Amino acid sequence: MSVATLLGIWIAAALTFMIFSFLYKDNPVYKLGEHIFLGISLGYGWCIYYWNDIFSNAIAPLVYPEEGDARNWILIIPIVLGAFILLRVIPRFAWLSRYSFALLIAGYAGLAVPNEIAGRFLPQLVATMAPFGPTWVHAVTQLVLLVGVFCTVVFFFFSLEHRGAVGQIGRVGVVFIMVAFGAAFGYTVMARVSLLIGRFQFLLYDWIGSMTG
Repeated sequence: MSVATLLGIWIAAALTFMIFSFLYKDNPVYKLGEHIFLGISLGYGWCIYYWNDIFSNAIAPLVYPEEGDARNWILIIPIVLGAFILLRVIPRFAWLSRYSFALLIAGYAGLAVPNEIAGRFLPQLVATMAPFGPTWVHAVTQLVLLVGVFCTVVFFFFSLEHRGAVGQIGRVGVVFIMVAFGAAFGYTVMARVSLLIGRFQFLLYDWIGSMTG
């Protein structure tokens, strides 16, 4: 194992223990590790974003066009709008960023709404109206789906007072909502546990292995 690789393993192990120190209490060692992680992540992410997006999509076609291609002068517009967003930090010119944010939010909403309808709403609607069967398992699953969708929609239907039958149906909808939230939370916890297992494997096999091997 080379010296550079060994040094990298020890630095990574030290940073891992610095983050794990938060299990005891919030301390300066943890804050240092947190700041190092955030700073490196931000710097690395900015470099990736600049070269993959800003430079390749805006600067290169305008300043360094390929042979035989004309300069794409229309790119000046998004470049200027992007510069307006950076002016947010200057109070005197902060008002210019409103135009950029307005176009950004409106454009994203215009693109996101049709995608959300096609990618989420319509498939959910088709799945809800699917026929029962062919086996009793599929029939029960479809019935639970129908009941869950109906009760959840009634719960969010605030035009009716949630009393009597409407209130009972709404409470059933709350159960389905809590089950969905619990499943989402469990999935998040499993993802975090997988990261923790990865860190333990690194400490056990890479860090300790570098000392015993």
